[in-house]
Amino acid sequence: MSYYETAANDEPAKGRRVDGRRQRSERTRLTIIEAYLELLRRDPRMPTAARIAAEAGYSTRSIFERFNDLNALTLATADHAIVQGQADAVPRDADADRPMRIRSHVAVRAQACERWLSLWRVLVATQHELAELKTRVTLVRLANIERMRLMYRPELSVMSELEREQVLTALATLISFESWDQMRNCHKLSSEDAQAIWRSAIDRMLPPTPMRGL
Repeated sequence: MSYYETAANDEPAKGRRVDGRRQRSERTRLTIIEAYLELLRRDPRMPTAARIAAEAGYSTRSIFERFNDLNALTLATADHAIVQGQADAVPRDADADRPMRIRSHVAVRAQACERWLSLWRVLVATQHELAELKTRVTLVRLANIERMRLMYRPELSVMSELEREQVLTALATLISFESWDQMRNCHKLSSEDAQAIWRSAIDRMLPPTPMRGL
């Protein structure tokens, strides 16, 4: 076998080794993010690098080989959460009747709040330290409003632009992470009772649904 043939045969093996290292590094990165999230669910305070490393089963060096600092880890975790949140919150029942649309929207929103509230607290508390993080917080808030534009399109269509934006702002505040936090952790409501409050409030805030075909 010539030198050139040997080199050509070595190329696929080298590529597999590089891909394998990249995949292992990505798995380590994801494990660190998941460990960070798990610690936040147990305790809303920002965990130390040592605690994150212990939870993930790696050294602190492994963390800082992949993230420059804890702010970078928080930003990466926010991006991970946004991608996961978008996947979990695909709009459902957007063409259903009013009660079903409200119920579906509230159920999806409640699920997101339950899953990501602990991270949200950290994002809001640290957003002023990192411009990119503040952008992520804003994007999440805007995505919430855009979802309501879709879910409540029939009711919003009969309102003036000013009225529509005012109602959307009020609704976004109503179903915010902060609202869920108060109901669940301050007033100790069950998830079912908290969702019932949101459904009732949304129904009262929206104008009557126009009849189809009119």
